[in-house]
Amino acid sequence: MTQQGVRWTADQVLALAPDAASREAAGRLATAGPWSEVGSTDGGTVWGVCRGGGGGPYRTVVDVADASGPACTCGCPSLRYPCKHALGLLLLWAGGDGAVPEGEPPAWVERWLTGRREDAEAAAGAETAETGAAETGAAAGAAGDPSGSVSRARDPVAARRRAERRAERITAGATELEQRLADLLRGGLAEAEQTGYAWWEETAARMVDAQAPGLASRVRELGSTASSGPDWPVRLLEECALLHLLDQGWLRRDRLPQDLAATVRTRVGLPATADGPAVRDQWLILAQYDSVDARLTTRRVWLYGTETGRTALLLSYGAAGRAPELTLPVGLSLDAELSTYPGGGRRRAALGKRFAPPAPVEIRPKGVTPSQALARYGRALRDDPWLESVPVTLEQVVPVPDGDSWQLADASGGTALPLTPAFGNRAGLWRLVALSGGVPVQVFGECGHRGFTPLTAWPAGPGQAVSLN
Repeated sequence: MTQQGVRWTADQVLALAPDAASREAAGRLATAGPWSEVGSTDGGTVWGVCRGGGGGPYRTVVDVADASGPACTCGCPSLRYPCKHALGLLLLWAGGDGAVPEGEPPAWVERWLTGRREDAEAAAGAETAETGAAETGAAAGAAGDPSGSVSRARDPVAARRRAERRAERITAGATELEQRLADLLRGGLAEAEQTGYAWWEETAARMVDAQAPGLASRVRELGSTASSGPDWPVRLLEECALLHLLDQGWLRRDRLPQDLAATVRTRVGLPATADGPAVRDQWLILAQYDSVDARLTTRRVWLYGTETGRTALLLSYGAAGRAPELTLPVGLSLDAELSTYPGGGRRRAALGKRFAPPAPVEIRPKGVTPSQALARYGRALRDDPWLESVPVTLEQVVPVPDGDSWQLADASGGTALPLTPAFGNRAGLWRLVALSGGVPVQVFGECGHRGFTPLTAWPAGPGQAVSLN
């Protein structure tokens, strides 16, 4: 955003991109050549008209000062959000070389801004009306009014019955899965290589029928592990053991501690609500990245409370081929409320009321050593044995080669963390190496049993956060 004339950096703009192709295309549009009628306001609105290769020109507007997050519109037909034109315009604006002068927005920009304000006011009014209707319905129910003011969705008896029926289906599915795993291990893992993926997909479909999408997802991962490279039997056996543990956790959930039982319900695939108290803080936006499969695009946003010292995870989803709408620029801070979901560690949170648009901040998260990061992951496994990794900021580490791979070594001569193989094949590795230049840097990422995946880094001296995605 642009408070007191502060503009985003190019890295913060590119962190909004839904994929690598959008980042590359935006870079080609980050020059004055394709643009006309460009301008901006000190309030954080940027606009321009871009020559299009197809049906252009395309009118593009970006509002980076909206408290609900960056928003944009463009006349292009792209399904990506934000599109390459919005990203290219922001990159041109972020350059700060006068290519996007300040001025009064033209009529077509004002119309879009006015429409957004009207939509926001209408949504706020609808929310108020819905809250009032709910309160009226609750009061009528308390007074014995049988007129139907309480909807079926809010009928606690019906909701409990639906939950009980679903729990029965999941229990039947988990019992069946236990038998299938026992048959697999009784026949030997070599048989898993011969059965092919169809057996796993059929088992996953059975778990979907049992309304246990979490179990189905883990079964599909098992299918992709079989015959997937060296030592695959070891990895398959490990994953089978974790799936067996999850099955047993569900079947014996009544005997588990409350937080662990909540973790099991979440891992199996039951929905949960953010029931934790709302916590307001200046949340530093640490990282943002997407993972894509055939059905869904999942966006993960890591936040760090500059006052509470808490690290929280926001999840948002988009249908296959479409990016989620939640977009937060890495390196800025957000004055907002978060409410946590149940489960071990209570990392996942829901974004509540936002009090101001994202703003620059000089604060960095507190860091630990590689050995402390490993100890943190070990402690987290007690609360969630199926946890792949934990968020960690490493302090004073240097990226160094380790044979065919890389690791982050403690500058004081202590331990080192290997980088995950997937990260070693990405361009982010070379950005990290260039940022360090052999000098200790601060790195935020995810630490787990496969190693450490860097997501964001800060230079040794003053400087902006650098996204490594």
